[in-house]
Amino acid sequence: MQNPDGDALPVPTGATGLDYLLRGGYARSRAHLIEGRPGSGKTTLAMQFLLDGARRGERCLYITLSESRRELQNVAARHGWSLDGIEIVELVPPELSLDPRQQQSLIHASDLELGETVHLAMAEIERAKPERLVFDSLSEIRLLSQGSLRYRRQVHALRSFLLIQNTTAVLLDDLTAEVDDLNLHSLSHAVIRMEHLAPLYGAERRRLRVIKMRGTAFRGGFHDYVIRRGGLTIYPRLVAADHPSTFPEAQVGSGNVALDALIGGGLDRGTSTMLIGPSGVGKSTVAAAYVTAALERGERALMLAFDETTSVLMRRCRGLGMDLAPHVASGRLRIEQIDPAEISPGEMAARVQDAVEREDAGIVVIDSLTGYHNAMPEERFLLLQMHEILTYLNQQGVVTLLILAQHGMVGPMKAAVDLTYLSDTILLFRTFEAAGELRRAISVAKKRTGPHESTIRELRIDTRGIAVGEPLRRFRGIMTGVPTFDGEADTLLPDRDADA
Repeated sequence: MQNPDGDALPVPTGATGLDYLLRGGYARSRAHLIEGRPGSGKTTLAMQFLLDGARRGERCLYITLSESRRELQNVAARHGWSLDGIEIVELVPPELSLDPRQQQSLIHASDLELGETVHLAMAEIERAKPERLVFDSLSEIRLLSQGSLRYRRQVHALRSFLLIQNTTAVLLDDLTAEVDDLNLHSLSHAVIRMEHLAPLYGAERRRLRVIKMRGTAFRGGFHDYVIRRGGLTIYPRLVAADHPSTFPEAQVGSGNVALDALIGGGLDRGTSTMLIGPSGVGKSTVAAAYVTAALERGERALMLAFDETTSVLMRRCRGLGMDLAPHVASGRLRIEQIDPAEISPGEMAARVQDAVEREDAGIVVIDSLTGYHNAMPEERFLLLQMHEILTYLNQQGVVTLLILAQHGMVGPMKAAVDLTYLSDTILLFRTFEAAGELRRAISVAKKRTGPHESTIRELRIDTRGIAVGEPLRRFRGIMTGVPTFDGEADTLLPDRDADA
């Protein structure tokens, strides 16, 4: 099969996300190396390659030296797969046989002759003439070679034989050599390395990297992946530059006239807004007000909840006059309760991308950045990844709301994460004491895309939702975290619940 330019079309890998990394799939009629420690998922990825070929009616062959036919069938059964249409050839190398008559001498007749195991494999390939082949694994060939020179000759002969057969091959290697053997890298058309890491707490993290792919501008770097029932799913690292888009300029309101006036008419599409302040000051409630207003306009939204469960979030919003249940039922609102100990940064980014591209979400809430950062302390470069997510969302015309909780309830405060330089708008929340009550204040510290009020207004949250009062002129110390109100009590908002 060829494309209009006359080049052979790539062969699909059968794994979600890997075709994207390889710009279409494996190179046709070439040998590809997949390497990784035991347990990294090499066999699963190889099976998906053959299963995809079987679905397309192609001849598929699995030659195994390391696992038995029964073990492979058990792996497939756990994923809910049937290996019908895939021929499995189980080779027991004579050199490793318990039968003394089958064992070879340590002294080979000639270094130019291939071992009997490779001969047997070639005979099976020539007989079956497969279009897709998996050879599992080269580690056994390395063991039997008893030397790097002979090992390289055997692998080179096998690769040359595969080229003659016009088969697309995947060769597995479990990296059992004491040192990183680059012989295979130079002989292979492509090299993919799979890794799994064990954090101090939570599930293991898995990632892969395409080390080389001749003649193809592959997507390099590390990419997270998971293995669940049904196979291996790869989450390509999000690169905002790969997803350009255009959108009409518009402002998004919260449904509260006073709040929108404070922000200069509303939030602009394609911008990110950070809501920053201590815990319990109303950040999540204001974000929910924007989401509710968008849903009532017929838009779609995504909420990523790190700090509270979905049921608590919906119950809290319902108590404030914002019933999210109908929107969740209709599919316009997607609430993702993030269990940070079980999810990788790459998978989280993939969920955001899926909601935007497949479900057309126009507003995204991340609640909160503090929980996101604290939950993954061993992950490096989280801020760089968040930078890429925000850039991507801005390019798609999405209104992004980032909630950042500062340490402490009163007194000077600071945050463990600083993304203020990335945010287009910053809403600053504070608590203050007046007339014997603990009250809330809101102000706009920054807005890149237009004018905004520089005043400080009182924010009240009750069963009717949110209310924003008149500017509090006698206010000082708002930026220190210890604001002081010296005005008269009659300038403060009344208790609407008490009046009712």
